Amino acid sequence: MQDKQPLTHNPFAALKGRLGDLPPGPQPAPMPSPEGSVPAAKVTGRCIVRRERSGRGGKAVTLVEGPALEGRDLEAMAQGLKRALGTGARVEASSVVVQGDQPDRVVDWLRKQGFTEIIRGN
Repeated sequence: MQDKQPLTHNPFAALKGRLGDLPPGPQPAPMPSPEGSVPAAKVTGRCIVRRERSGRGGKAVTLVEGPALEGRDLEAMAQGLKRALGTGARVEASSVVVQGDQPDRVVDWLRKQGFTEIIRGN
């Protein structure tokens, strides 16, 4: 094996003078808040958080549904819940399904997102 010799010159030094001024690049996208969603704004309408087991092989899930979710980006809400709670979440029909029995944590997250009327089911 040969001994590696350090470079004695910069192979790109000749190109540096030819480069000239570059236009500014694109601005970086704003970072999401630590909760994983947009800062809270008051959300009107009723939001229902309940547990469900039927049809899921005995595994408990937490459902978020209700009229307050109409017109909202449910995929973004599921992503925010995933990041904030460290669990799986997905969209089914017009509701968000969070893996596990954690309605308390989901209700806390929804309050931070600006939901005011949250009803806890079973």
